[in-house]
Amino acid sequence: MRICIYPGTFDPITIGHLDIMQRACRMFDKVIVAVADNVGKGPFFTPQERLALVEENLKDLPNASATTFNGLLVDFAKEQGAIAVIRGLRAVSDFEYEFQMALMNRHLTPQIETVLLMTKEGFNYTSSSIVKQVAKFGGDVSHFVPPNVNEALKIKFKK
Repeated sequence: MRICIYPGTFDPITIGHLDIMQRACRMFDKVIVAVADNVGKGPFFTPQERLALVEENLKDLPNASATTFNGLLVDFAKEQGAIAVIRGLRAVSDFEYEFQMALMNRHLTPQIETVLLMTKEGFNYTSSSIVKQVAKFGGDVSHFVPPNVNEALKIKFKK
């Protein structure tokens, strides 16, 4: 079975993330969406909230599942029996960071490949950070996030 890991903070998950997940599901037998429990990034949603938001959007992807992880991605990937890590690229600026991470991961665990997928046109300027910023000031982000995330953002910003 060809298993891949799609890691990220997913704070929150966007339509761009879902596009990468759907495409990864066509390429691999099993896709594990790995929600990083990375407090260093100062996430807006808790790991459990982010996981729940992701899981609700995997219902139509039978070969995808989600979990949280902490620590080195390559260690998690080995534990899961993965052969690859999927990462999405929006712009050239993403490439430099992802290239460095891919090289480090290859150094640590050469048997796990990194696959970089270009985002679908129209999502290349969307990021979780921008979505949160727009939502914070009452802007409409419904074109960029799934309905459950749109509602979760509205609830969080009303507090």
